[in-house]
Amino acid sequence: MTREQRMTEVFVEVADSLIDDFDLIDFLQQLSVRCMELLDVAAVGVLLADQHDILQTMAASDEHTRLLELFALQHDQGPCVDCYKSGAARTNINLTDPKVTAAWPAFAARAAETGFVATNTLPLRLRGRVIGVLALFQSDPDPLRDQDITLAQALADVATIAILQQRTLAHSELERGQLQYALTSRIVLEQAKGILAERWHVSVDEAFAAFRSYARAHHHQLGQLAREIANGTFDTTQIPHQATAPPRP
Repeated sequence: MTREQRMTEVFVEVADSLIDDFDLIDFLQQLSVRCMELLDVAAVGVLLADQHDILQTMAASDEHTRLLELFALQHDQGPCVDCYKSGAARTNINLTDPKVTAAWPAFAARAAETGFVATNTLPLRLRGRVIGVLALFQSDPDPLRDQDITLAQALADVATIAILQQRTLAHSELERGQLQYALTSRIVLEQAKGILAERWHVSVDEAFAAFRSYARAHHHQLGQLAREIANGTFDTTQIPHQATAPPRP
């Protein structure tokens, strides 16, 4: 499939999000994977601000990205934090540059451990209001081309529209309050992923892939299904998966 065809699919998926039964977490998860494919980067993360103006990881193309972003936010440092606070894109940041490592020591060190050497962050914004950040991580130092940066910002913009399109903004801060349910659902989703990974003796990524495939096939909201798994009211044997043997003591 050509890049143009993949881009068309992304915008079709955005159009599909304009329905009533819109699963925000699933959409952002799919968008993060699409961004990784279209922009040829190692990993992608999507972060949204909650009602307390604190960034929370909502989706990531892999588990390493999620953990890296959580680590960065705990230390209130890193390009995502700077991008959100300033509302300006931070592009082609070399994470091995001494100036960068000095500015964000904890973030740069964790990035090196994860295998990332460069990053780009684009704001999720609408009419000057910033609601989150799209983060791109690279395992090679080659800078992204200008056209790739433009495409990345376009994807960030359509993500913002998809997030806000189903909301009537009666008050200036209403959209952040309405995101709180999705943010809470993400926390429960992490719990469900951990439960499945431990129960099936697989990685968290493998558990999430099986969980998400089942939810999509049976038209379940990810957040609701995760809640049922977390509180023990859903029979997880219904979800097809490939279990591995438990590790020997």
